[in-house]
Amino acid sequence: MLNPFVSIILTVIQIYIWLLIGAAVMSWLVAFNVINTRNQLVYTLMDFLYRITEPALRPIRRILPHLGGIDISPVILILLLVFLQRAIIYYSFML
Repeated sequence: MLNPFVSIILTVIQIYIWLLIGAAVMSWLVAFNVINTRNQLVYTLMDFLYRITEPALRPIRRILPHLGGIDISPVILILLLVFLQRAIIYYSFML
């Protein structure tokens, strides 16, 4: 059984992973003209996702080399967050 504090941290990390996936999918939909950012709801959602994910993605983008039009920073951040989740679970059972 996990500590409730650890459980909340793991849940927050999982929610953030889903927000990263949502931001990536929304950016693809905008790039392929599937959705229009002139729509107020779409603009508000994109702005929210940008503001919540960009502070964590910006340092990764600074480190990564330019890969053309491909941005793999969300994938790297998701991998780091999954590693962090597993490390928290592993060390919480060790205590």
